[in-house]
Amino acid sequence: MSPTEPETAPALADWERAEIEKANASGLVPVVFVHGLWLLSSSWQKWRELFEANGYATLAPGWPDDPTTVAEAREHPEVFAHKMVQQVTDHYLAAIAELTRQPAVIGHSFGGLIAQKIAGEGVAAVTVAIDSAPFKGVLPLPLSALKSASPVLEHPTNAGKGVALTFEQFTYGWANNLEEAEARELFDSYHVPAAGAPLFQAATANFNPFGGETKVDSKNPERGPLLIISGEHDHTVPPAITNAMYKIQAKNPGVTEEVTIRGRGHSLTIDHGWREVADEALAFVQQYTVS
Repeated sequence: MSPTEPETAPALADWERAEIEKANASGLVPVVFVHGLWLLSSSWQKWRELFEANGYATLAPGWPDDPTTVAEAREHPEVFAHKMVQQVTDHYLAAIAELTRQPAVIGHSFGGLIAQKIAGEGVAAVTVAIDSAPFKGVLPLPLSALKSASPVLEHPTNAGKGVALTFEQFTYGWANNLEEAEARELFDSYHVPAAGAPLFQAATANFNPFGGETKVDSKNPERGPLLIISGEHDHTVPPAITNAMYKIQAKNPGVTEEVTIRGRGHSLTIDHGWREVADEALAFVQQYTVS
């Protein structure tokens, strides 16, 4: 097996099945949250509480074999190795297939890319992609995005590893608009190693004549409404990238909207201003779902 070749996607974990069963039993519209690199599904907790308070059932599956705690993830970075975009997407699609109602899907960073892949399958009622990693065909590559990805991409062997960021690297890529104290708090509370392979997949997608795993079906008429959110000062996924995604997705017959959150960086879903972003997502989801 090559360093980047994934093993067969594992079955849903017991706790993930329990969340699905709870959502189905509620009869409410489910909202599926998809995290990206360097986070766990627990990073969505405040968002889940907000959406549940507004009448939704929520679930936040992990990536296949994700540890359940930050401490465990840091002790075992090797568990993140070999995770690839389609494998992770299939894991979320498997969860969605067991829901009795079509869900809203909300993703951040590589979770935003996976959310758009899910939407392209026609199985999401409405989708919100926040600071989404680029899909194949998105051409802008600002220098800040290259620098943010360099801790992984500068070492080809990282394609088969789980890679952690230093605090300085996290500050540049995620917390560049925050005070150091908050940046340190987020790093200590949320940051975990991440699979290197997806970054290599995204970096080489436009050189792959067969499409690659970051390809999104933006033309599917069953895609549903899509909101793309970007942080104005995001170094990891600058607005030039999200705007290029919007221009491609806007050709879809479905509703496509774009919102830029002023003064925000890549940490916008977990930092002190998370509620502003969550309220944008909630309003969009409410507009296109019926209880």
